[in-house]
Amino acid sequence: MYLSLGSNIDPEANLRIGVDELRRRYGDVRLSDTYQSAAVGFEGADFLNLVAALDTDDSPARIHKRIEAIHGMAGRARATDRFSSRPLDIDLLLYDDLILNEPPLCLPRSDILKYSFVLRPLAELVPDLVHPETGRTISDHWLEFDKHRQPLVRVDLSL
Repeated sequence: MYLSLGSNIDPEANLRIGVDELRRRYGDVRLSDTYQSAAVGFEGADFLNLVAALDTDDSPARIHKRIEAIHGMAGRARATDRFSSRPLDIDLLLYDDLILNEPPLCLPRSDILKYSFVLRPLAELVPDLVHPETGRTISDHWLEFDKHRQPLVRVDLSL
């Protein structure tokens, strides 16, 4: 399973909360590098983003519940506006090759192919992973992505 994590409110501390809680709940968690990017869809502070990989037998619904609990630990209140600053945002990106469209769970998450701050760290972790809808590797998608549209800066952050 693959998760994206992002924050633009006290991002280092809140990403640590997210990663620590994922490790507490799931054990071994592999992390991509962390990347800084501009807020998308609104004016706000830059975000720090990364992708986490972990193994679990939990259902996607159970994972979603656990993610919401972690959001609460970081002080996130669900806003009505999807595009706003937040202390922590964790999204389930992929769960094996499952294709699911049962909101709030949509897998694979469309953000993978839309945003550099999701696609690049995912390609870093699992370049040869095949996207379940396109049938193409994550690295192929990254190679074709317009990197100038959403520039990223690698940040040295130890989590």
